[in-house]
Amino acid sequence: MASLYLLIPIAIVFVCIAVGIFLWAVRSEQFEDLERQGYDILFDEDEPGQNQAQTKKPRE
Repeated sequence: MASLYLLIPIAIVFVCIAVGIFLWAVRSEQFEDLERQGYDILFDEDEPGQNQAQTKKPRE
């Protein structure tokens, strides 16, 4: 029974922290564009000049 006096306040603090982090994420627009990350992976286009190191001839 004595452990409940310690565990309940700790659980309330953890819930408050989780709610605070969630509210921060919503206010900083972390959930605005959920599909962009998936499209970035699927339709990744190389920028010009990115693969220059691979296309150079090796030194002899």
